[in-house]
Amino acid sequence: MDIGIIGAGNIGGTLARRLGALGHRVVVANSRGPETHDEDLVAAPGVTPGTVAQAADHDVVVVSIPTKAVPDLPDGLFAGKIVIDTNNYYPQRDGQIEAIAAGTPSARWVADHLAGARVVKAFNTINYRPLGAGARPAGAPGRIAIPVAGDDAAAKQVVSSLIDELGFDPVDAGPLDESWRQEPGTPVYGADADAAGAVAALAAATR
Repeated sequence: MDIGIIGAGNIGGTLARRLGALGHRVVVANSRGPETHDEDLVAAPGVTPGTVAQAADHDVVVVSIPTKAVPDLPDGLFAGKIVIDTNNYYPQRDGQIEAIAAGTPSARWVADHLAGARVVKAFNTINYRPLGAGARPAGAPGRIAIPVAGDDAAAKQVVSSLIDELGFDPVDAGPLDESWRQEPGTPVYGADADAAGAVAALAAATR
């Protein structure tokens, strides 16, 4: 699969390496341009540096940048694309975003800024270290679960298949408006729970 990744930090860079190693063709972009990427990242199998526009020119695009930077992405690039939102809203980094502070799930806010995108919230509950080294075969005890929230069932299935291929259990976390259940401070966030534990943690979340 051809996959674009916007953001080459801990999560974006780890996903680029893991997906490239699995045989996917990955174009990764950062805000400073393709020539500024870490040499080890661009030397990884299957990974190619590119611009934001080049990374967005894929059917599946991972957006792994600070939440506050989402409105700065170029308009018109994401219509019809499956966009995997890995971001977390941290006021100490992102400043006060009024809509999110008032209760709008951050993934819904992201979707509102990426016109026409099929946004799926995933990979925001797991640290990059287990994402890079915690893969286990399907059915293995203790396989870490990753919640998947979104309004487009077909898009969620694509993302869920990638999660399974990466060595984790996808767990349906409902529509985007329920994605607050996997945001920072909720029981599932950073828990590295298995599928049953993640389902229980999502259900136990309170605003």
